[in-house]
Parts: sequence; C-alpha cells; structure tokens
Amino acid sequence: MLIRPDKIKTGLNDLLNLFFPNLCRACGIKLIGEEETICFDCLYHLPKTNYHQFADNPVEQTFWGRINIEAGTSFCFFEKGTTIQHLLHQLKYKGEKEIGLELGKHLGAQLAGSGRFQSVDVIIPVPLHPGKEKKRGYNQSEWIAKGISQTFQRPLKTNVLIRKTDTSTQTRKSRFERWENVSEIFAVNENSEIHFKHVLLIDDVITTGATLEACATKILELEGTKVSVATLAKT
Repeated sequence: MLIRPDKIKTGLNDLLNLFFPNLCRACGIKLIGEEETICFDCLYHLPKTNYHQFADNPVEQTFWGRINIEAGTSFCFFEKGTTIQHLLHQLKYKGEKEIGLELGKHLGAQLAGSGRFQSVDVIIPVPLHPGKEKKRGYNQSEWIAKGISQTFQRPLKTNVLIRKTDTSTQTRKSRFERWENVSEIFAVNENSEIHFKHVLLIDDVITTGATLEACATKILELEGTKVSVATLAKT
C-alpha cells in the first residue's frame, strides 16, 4: 500500500514535536494547532499601539520638523522587562529570526487593514553593515519586512539601501548623538528602481528616529519618492 507524501510529512513532524516540541518564544509553552513561533495568548496580550489607525500619532510626531513622512506606526509599546522586550532580544541577539517573521506578519495585517498605508509600493528594511550582518547571520529588520510583505502583499527590496560604515551602538546616546552617529552612513544603490515610488521603511525599534530619518533622507533625494515608516516597537 502506498503512503501519501503529505501523510509521511505529517508523521515526521509529529515525531519531531514529540522529542523536540515547538515552544512559544515568549512564554515557553508548547505550541498547538496553527500557532507558529508565538502562542495566540501571548500575541493577544502584547501591548499594541494601534497607531496605524490614526494620523499624527507619536511615531509620526517623532519626525515633525525633521523630515516629511506620509505615515508612521509601531506594532507595540516597548517597555523593559516585558514580553516584547524579551522577544526583541531573542530576535536581535539569540538567532531567533522567526520571531521577526511572525511579528512582521501581524504588523503587515494591520497595515493591510489601514487606509493610511494603501499607497505604499515597496517595502525596504533598514540595512545592517555587511560585517555585522555576517557576524549575526541575518538582518533582523529584513526578517520583519519579510513577514510584513507576506500579509501586506507589497514587494520587498533588500538591495536599495546600503550601509556604508558600521557604527557604535545607539544605546545610551542622546537624540543629537544618535543622529550624528548615523547621519551619513547610508546610501542608495544607483541601480535601484524606486523613483516615483512610495517606500515603507522597516526597523525593529524606534527611539529618536535618527536611523529611520537618515535612511529616509537618502530615499527622498530620488525624484518622486515618498516615505512611510513602520517598526515593531516604540520606546
């Protein structure tokens, strides 16, 4: 009797889950059913901002008087000692890139349901310096952008923005020091095809907005471009 390939795959997955259970990256319980990476209960209790629903929200206010953006949002509020900090730490420093993909999907679903982001043409993640990306093994913002692209259904481009030099960490820097640290480290690929496009810039966390501002400045130098921003968390 022939056994269907899908049955074999299901059986192998069940066997793997028996010995190596797939656990929620937030609370550690075993995932069940359609849960992926983060259990439904932890996702439900994340401190969501709902900034995608209204204009002049705190993310957009971050850029007032500095640079013109079309719209801005963050998925969650960032607070120390909380689930979202734990998830972002694992995403950024523990190799758990699937966290970025999963949370990106939920942020993308918000954007898809918001009329404020419907004119977006393309999604671009904030790049890491090649040396840092090689050491880490991936760019966390790119994995967030991948998830957003899946549910927001906009193309993802990773070869537009270039990070020319590495920089010291932004942690504990003042607003001016953060801006000074990144103001001239990005460039746009001359062969990029984003003229007259509305770009959605993606990063993991927004604090002062210096990094996103530096990226947006370079993109807006191209004819006809517009920029919106979205991050997983807002401090």
